Amino acid sequence: MAKQSPEVSVVVPLLNEQDNIGPLYEQIKKSLADRYNYEIIFIDDGSSDNSFAILAGLQKTDSGVKVICFRKNFGQTAALSAGFNHAKGKIIVAIDADLQNDPADIPKMIDRLNEGFDVVSGWRKKRHDNAITRRLPSIIANWLIAKITGVKLHDFGCTLKAYRRNVLAETKLYGEMHRFIPALASWSGARICEVVVNHRPRTAGVAKYGLTRTFKVVLDLITVKFLGSFSTKPIYIFGGLGLITSIGALVSGLAVLYQKFLSSKPLAMNRNPLLVLAAMLITATIQFILMGLIAELLVRTYHESQNRPTYVIKDILESPDSGGNKK
Repeated sequence: MAKQSPEVSVVVPLLNEQDNIGPLYEQIKKSLADRYNYEIIFIDDGSSDNSFAILAGLQKTDSGVKVICFRKNFGQTAALSAGFNHAKGKIIVAIDADLQNDPADIPKMIDRLNEGFDVVSGWRKKRHDNAITRRLPSIIANWLIAKITGVKLHDFGCTLKAYRRNVLAETKLYGEMHRFIPALASWSGARICEVVVNHRPRTAGVAKYGLTRTFKVVLDLITVKFLGSFSTKPIYIFGGLGLITSIGALVSGLAVLYQKFLSSKPLAMNRNPLLVLAAMLITATIQFILMGLIAELLVRTYHESQNRPTYVIKDILESPDSGGNKK
């Protein structure tokens, strides 16, 4: 008889975490055993240490383990996207491999999903990270994301989140956009909640993130805001900018005419900076409108084109009849 499909898929992206894989695997099993039929999907994001060999060993002994190995490092967002695409469970849980997220929190997050929520986001209320390089940038980024997206969460950057499968089905991830899934889901009408989770100090391996990541997050935030507000109507934003520049051109042009015909001290046309400004603003207006029209064409092409993943997979290890671990 074929194995039952897993109820819960735990997605674990990792890069050079050879010392954490074994303990994490055991902790996930302990938290889900006797409660759910589950699978664990490890995504090796181009590790250069012994991570893949350890994962391959786990997969040989446990048919509920799936291992996806990238040819090179594509980043955490691409790794999560690969895990989501290969997950079979109706509930998908993402968790970091560094053991700072506590797998013991997974059941209570699933319980909140069962209360009717679509996304449950972890809140690392008491973080064990460097205050300058990790916590301060995180506080600023979380405030900015909440302000711009309108989704009131304390900790967008916490990887530990639980999702209903149908919420992720229409979410395409690029750049560092995995942290914006709650915002993207909320704009589609999903119910979001937040639970306080345990955050532990890193005891092995090296942190992969620093201050440079904040700049990337800001750029992705601009993209997310554009996608959320103007993804199907880009002419509105470019047309709005064109309207502003056209008003500026009109004001500058009227000022030039006033100086030429009504002022007691008319300026020579070839020496009038307002004339140059008016010409520049007219040119900018035309460019903004044309950019809006081009963006409209691109948006239509994007929405009608076939899906294309942001990663290249080298190997997938799974048992032919894998259906997750039984209760």
